Amino acid sequence: MTRKPFISTSQAQAIRLAAALVILAPSAWAQSTGQAPGQDPVPAPQTGSAIQAREIVQGLEHPWAIAFFPGSTDALITERPGRLRLLRNGELAREPVAGTPEVFAKGQGGLLDVALSPDFVSDRRVYLAYAEAGEDGKAGTAIGYGRLSEDGDRLSDFRVIFRQTPKLSSGHHFGARLVFDGKGHLYATLGENNQRPTAQDLDKLQGKVIRIDADGGIPADNPFAAGPSQGKSALDAIWSYGHRNPQGAALNPWNGELWVNEHGPRGGDEINRVRPGENYGWPLATYGRNYTGFAIPEAEGSHVDGTAQPAYYWSRSPAISGMVFYDSDRFPAWRRSVFIGALKEGALIRLQLDGERVVSEEWLLQDLKERIRDVRQGYDGYVYVLTDSPDGKLLRIGLTN
Repeated sequence: MTRKPFISTSQAQAIRLAAALVILAPSAWAQSTGQAPGQDPVPAPQTGSAIQAREIVQGLEHPWAIAFFPGSTDALITERPGRLRLLRNGELAREPVAGTPEVFAKGQGGLLDVALSPDFVSDRRVYLAYAEAGEDGKAGTAIGYGRLSEDGDRLSDFRVIFRQTPKLSSGHHFGARLVFDGKGHLYATLGENNQRPTAQDLDKLQGKVIRIDADGGIPADNPFAAGPSQGKSALDAIWSYGHRNPQGAALNPWNGELWVNEHGPRGGDEINRVRPGENYGWPLATYGRNYTGFAIPEAEGSHVDGTAQPAYYWSRSPAISGMVFYDSDRFPAWRRSVFIGALKEGALIRLQLDGERVVSEEWLLQDLKERIRDVRQGYDGYVYVLTDSPDGKLLRIGLTN
């Protein structure tokens, strides 16, 4: 019996994805807690449209990320305990994809992000970011790739191309979003493993955004590739530093700039426009406080000389995660928006942009009471979200008009 190809561009496939339809309340929640430094919180927009949330699949165990195949609604989905799942024709394959690496599935660790090679059609490379255990029981973020079989059942020849050093995490703050820049480079976000001072250390890979080649090499124009900086031996892969736990990252399609969102402590979740060599402040500069309510011990304030201010921040943390720019014409009301998942607040946050400036903030899907872990734009122009729970779901989000 010949198996049908799992990559399809047919319109019929998108229709077969339907499972259940929920129409939520019109327009937005009139809730906005975010702002740019030195400005008042932005207003909520008035779109006049109702939101449709269509359930595609359920039964995912703490799904973390999704990557769509080129031109298709078929996809790969990671589950944090360590499984890579194939979504084909709107259904999950019975067995996980074989050949994935062993992961440190403890606390926030496990199998995290997934990204397809920009040349996937020819090289079939699937990139994974995951928590990897060290010899002392601590863990760090690792990145590798394998070749996906034609039937989608297996990754072969998995190769690790990057390891966070030293390994310091007991189960917290791995970061781990992957973004290709369209020029042969791969960005990855690395959490500071809940070891605050390391985010400022250029001889450690905690609290950093890195940029590497697709095979793990170091681009010659990385900001610290030429030698030491500030009297320290900077690791050549570092692109920026002073990050806490960046769990969302996306390339701005209108100017090619990398945007990263990251968890603050109690307050201080923020979005950064990431530029080479910049220090984004953690833990010296923060809009948040410790979970106890006391100040972060190392913090010198929200504005610290030598550090970059966030583009946008929340004084009350939504616990932000996945992020995507919306650049489709399918829903004109969403043009030039950024969608961000919120875990603690159980929301999909839409930020409307005017250039690089956020002009309104809309909170969606709160009626579902689901933790939103990942957000992606599909090739069909819909927004897809993964909900983080033992019975996680993939939802397709659109507007009624």
